[in-house]
Amino acid sequence: MENRNNVTVFILLGLSQNEIVQRVSFVLFLLIYMVIVLGNLLIVVTVKSSQHLQTPMYFFLSVLSFVDICYSSATVPKLIVDLLAEGKTISYQGCITQLFSVHIFGCTEILILTVMAYDRYVAICKPLRYTTIMNQRWCSQMVVASWLGGFAHSMVQTLLTTQLPFCGPNEIDHYFCDIYPLLKLACTDTHVVGALVVANTGMIALGCFLVLLISYVIILVALRTHSSQDRRKALSTCTSHITVVVLLFGPCLFIYIRPSTTLAVDKVFALFYTIITPMLNPIIYTLRNAEMKSAMTKLWSRKESAWQAR
Repeated sequence: MENRNNVTVFILLGLSQNEIVQRVSFVLFLLIYMVIVLGNLLIVVTVKSSQHLQTPMYFFLSVLSFVDICYSSATVPKLIVDLLAEGKTISYQGCITQLFSVHIFGCTEILILTVMAYDRYVAICKPLRYTTIMNQRWCSQMVVASWLGGFAHSMVQTLLTTQLPFCGPNEIDHYFCDIYPLLKLACTDTHVVGALVVANTGMIALGCFLVLLISYVIILVALRTHSSQDRRKALSTCTSHITVVVLLFGPCLFIYIRPSTTLAVDKVFALFYTIITPMLNPIIYTLRNAEMKSAMTKLWSRKESAWQAR
């Protein structure tokens, strides 16, 4: 394949061409992005500063919150700027960078959620061996492995895309650069590349989803032998995790598990895993978690006392 690339700039069509919708969306997404950054940053700071939260579960939660900030930052700032811009353009290099960023953070988030499910499985099904299995070294290794997995996945997506020739048109019917809209613009047959994308992205998402599903079935079965108090506490944590999994994996599987085609609703579904889920994670994991709320209250009290002392 001769890599003819006459396109240096792509035009992002965004979510809507209606000016009123764009202005309303600008305010809405700006507020959402502030919630994402501040909410997830609060979780990271709270976990790092509280002695009571130095456990594997909260360590993984702080990593997930950091990934959420990075994940949303790969798309939302550009979306917000474009909502008020006359020319919604992105350079070829910028498009490839955004594609790489979206997939490395998205895949890492999926793998971190899978690791969190494994942590809950060990805590509930093997409580006597929990501290031995989930030691600090093993937890760090799983997080590093998640980042490496995300990097490897994203590199495959990026290399597949950069080998494609783009000779026009250059309008991307999306609010960020993703693999399927770019395949639609390539001036060559993309059936093989599309199949590789499904095998890469779709199978990772489906495989992790099945692992999560099986692990929670095992957890729910194991909870029958626990006391009612332990069941309530475990179910509270697991329910939060399952909610995040459904919000993330549902739209992700809808887009990436099918053949490489683009639908008008893809942009709406993409909002769930790039914006909605990162925004809801802090709410889900704090409002349903008494330990997190207590730690945040103590952190706020310490900060308030420090300010008063000045």
